[in-house]
Amino acid sequence: MDQDSAASAGSPPPLEAADERAVLLVTHSGRESAVAISRAVARGLASRGVAVRVPADEVADLTLDATDLPVQVWRPESGGCEIVVVVGGDGTILRAAEFAVAVDVPLLGVNLGHVGFLAEVESDAAADVVAAVVDRDYRVEERLAVDVRVLHGGKQQWRSFALNEASLEKTTRRQMIEVLLEINGHPLSRWGCDGVVVATPTGSTAYAWSVGGPVVWPGVSAMLVAPISAHALFARPLVVDPATTVALEVAVDSQEAVLTCDGRRETPVAPGSRVEVTALARPVRLARLHTADFTDRLVAKFHLPVDGWRGGGPR
Repeated sequence: MDQDSAASAGSPPPLEAADERAVLLVTHSGRESAVAISRAVARGLASRGVAVRVPADEVADLTLDATDLPVQVWRPESGGCEIVVVVGGDGTILRAAEFAVAVDVPLLGVNLGHVGFLAEVESDAAADVVAAVVDRDYRVEERLAVDVRVLHGGKQQWRSFALNEASLEKTTRRQMIEVLLEINGHPLSRWGCDGVVVATPTGSTAYAWSVGGPVVWPGVSAMLVAPISAHALFARPLVVDPATTVALEVAVDSQEAVLTCDGRRETPVAPGSRVEVTALARPVRLARLHTADFTDRLVAKFHLPVDGWRGGGPR
């Protein structure tokens, strides 16, 4: 994966008139509502002269009973898109992030999930998505992602990235794993635990939050380390500088573990292996149409009680 530095956040640069415009459309194709919205988006973009490409494994679902749908098969090796439009929940957006990171373009999510922290617009705003893409009327927000490597005997065995989190966990219910946590080459603590989550601020409202980690505002540059059911005195979530190298060593006398990135990509981790997590050189970029504050997102998504607020906060 190419990890060159990304362009700075802000409005996307204008395209030259001669450039072919194309969008990659990723859909939760198992949901009829998502398919219907994606078809509407595809037709809207195509009618405005923007080519629509879709992953090969989604073409059949989108074109079923809609053989006139103006879409092309997207081929990863050719790049060929200026933005990834995603119709689905956060899980679909995490899947689409694999495409966006590979070709260094922003993601714009249309939410059909329950919480949808990564999505920008709700499902009834498909027309707004078409207009924003055609007019390039969106700003780009950069989100820290992490680079994750598994090493054994000093040799790299596996590598991936995560926008939300990397989780190292036990593989059986009966026994814990033994993990030694290291921060920037210095050992910190050994935990007998069910696992350890290393998360980004974006992932702080996902798995890390469910195991007791703090909610971190997206503008904060940091990584989170949260043990899962650790049997130790020092077993609290940690917040570290993004320049930190977080290493998780699976003890030689431990059970085998499994490492999962964003709940999508996983690999077994043998005793004596080492997992290193660092900030990804290139951030994941999210396209934003609105300027809603993250506090308002938390209130709306978690239905937090704010009755009685009289507006006495900062202006």
